[in-house]
Amino acid sequence: MTTAEAAEQANRTERTIRMWCRDHDIGRRVAGGPWLVSRVALAMYLNGDTAALCAYLAGHRRSSGVWPYFAAEGLEELAFG
Repeated sequence: MTTAEAAEQANRTERTIRMWCRDHDIGRRVAGGPWLVSRVALAMYLNGDTAALCAYLAGHRRSSGVWPYFAAEGLEELAFG
């Protein structure tokens, strides 16, 4: 999602979302382009679920703490391939 979409969902400014992307790895930039925010990582961050966020960032998408976030976003196929 864009930083504008994430800002609306989180009720924060785009600047805050960009800082979260940089500081908490909830988004990515490709070739210096705009930030793209992970819906799953944003939900984990907003819930204060650092264990799930760490597992997600380590690539453990099938972890019991991670896959429910994919399911909540309707992205089960990304967690289970």
